[in-house]
Amino acid sequence: MGDRLLEVRNLSVDFHTSQGTVHAVRDVSWHLDRGETLAILGESGSGKSVSASAILNLIDMPPGEITSGEILFENRNLFEMTAEDRRQLNGHRIAMIFQDPLSHLNPVYSVGFQIAETMTAHGVSRAQTRARTIELLKRVGIPDAETKVDAYPHQFSGGQRQRIMIAMALALKPDILIADEPTTALDVTVQAQILALLEELQQETGMGLLLITHDLGVVAEVADRVVVMNSGQIVETGTARDVYHNPTHPYTKKLIAAIPGNGAMATPLDTGIKPILEISGLTKHYAAFVALDQVSLTVLPGESVAIVGESGSGKSTLAKTVLRLEEATSGAALFEGRDLVTMSPKELFHTRRDIQMVFQDPTQSLNPRMTIFDIIAEAFVIHPEILAKPHWKARVSQLLEQVGLKPEHMYRYPHQFSGGQRQRIAIARALALEPKLIVCDEAVSALDVSIQAQVLALLTGLQNELGLSYLFIAHDLPLVRDFAHRVIVMKSGKIVEQGPVQQIFEAPREAYTRNLIAASLSPDPEIQASRRMARHDLQEAAS
Repeated sequence: MGDRLLEVRNLSVDFHTSQGTVHAVRDVSWHLDRGETLAILGESGSGKSVSASAILNLIDMPPGEITSGEILFENRNLFEMTAEDRRQLNGHRIAMIFQDPLSHLNPVYSVGFQIAETMTAHGVSRAQTRARTIELLKRVGIPDAETKVDAYPHQFSGGQRQRIMIAMALALKPDILIADEPTTALDVTVQAQILALLEELQQETGMGLLLITHDLGVVAEVADRVVVMNSGQIVETGTARDVYHNPTHPYTKKLIAAIPGNGAMATPLDTGIKPILEISGLTKHYAAFVALDQVSLTVLPGESVAIVGESGSGKSTLAKTVLRLEEATSGAALFEGRDLVTMSPKELFHTRRDIQMVFQDPTQSLNPRMTIFDIIAEAFVIHPEILAKPHWKARVSQLLEQVGLKPEHMYRYPHQFSGGQRQRIAIARALALEPKLIVCDEAVSALDVSIQAQVLALLTGLQNELGLSYLFIAHDLPLVRDFAHRVIVMKSGKIVEQGPVQQIFEAPREAYTRNLIAASLSPDPEIQASRRMARHDLQEAAS
């Protein structure tokens, strides 16, 4: 008990909605010790983030209500503290990395200002903050930190924005760091770097790390103990090894069974088929750098082509340029023989019915003022020839069920869902028009493993039924291994390697590809422990 930093006792949280009361957290108890990493694992909507939000007093009340329980920080009940005392703790003694960086970074202030503000709010002089801010940006892997400190959130990739959030949370070396899906948007090499950084900070300061995640690979890499939640309740607890190798609850067994990376790899399609998408020499220049450099690739009808690479490698820029959300500097992107790059606005409008995109950040791509029904049915408003209005409700209900949500959810708003649930809504919207090509930009990165498996099975089933094609941008390599027919590896705006999925994973030619695969996390804690030992030995030998 002497080392116990935080203890949650019999916590229950309800949300009162127009459809009734939602019991988000029910009689939950757990503790976090100094220097320990506790992972809270469970599906989207299981109550993980709500229980963490209660620690920092971030639950909107109303509609939320803490109906029972207490939270003790160093044996002081947070619920009995004054608002001023809570403010002194939040950000200084207890910090949080949020799941959705773009909605938590102010778009009108530079990232350096926002990181510095965390420090000045707790008494650090402005004279000290700039050097400390640049140091933090370097530690979380932001290149050219001296210049980027004055850049704005929209000028960074999704993965880089998450790193900035981590820098902000670490600014004051907190006693407790609550990390809500901290590596969801990060590629595997940066993920490994961030997890190593968190571990290093724990060793320096004795910080307790509360990790909220759906990624069992991350759990295997860093967690000491695991709490498994389902429907607002704790269903299993134990060490990371015990929970993985000897799960007792059916829900935990289901999560482990859904882990990707063990299935049969897809057989390459006949390359003699005429491509549905043919990209040649596609280039995108910005004022300061080249985002795409002579990119050429094809996607066949009924084929899943995955694009992998580190954050900032040009994956998302490629997707946006193909869809004309960004204008290409040069090159061509032929969709069914017609060049998307030079297409007229009228022709592009009709073509977009056949090409849909699931964006990386659902909070930004879903209109907060529209209900889920309006968001999905908007496709039928824009393209009225698709479906008569009397059938809209039934079709929206069907789409929600396909992506693992309930039909009665259609009258809620995006903010009433977890991050993973919002991504499922974005996928349902993309499926509404039954397109021929879907561009998935980290479309399942925010989903827990069981819903990932469900959504990928849905996408595969639709592919088999309708001949759909996918351009699948992802950093989760086990997922790519199970889903893709071919893999494109990108670095610094260029394609460095491409080939059938089996060749890329079993006989990669490029060192960069081999490093990406080696950095991927195994869900087995024993395998991850041996990999850590091997990395440590290599570092020792290099030094």
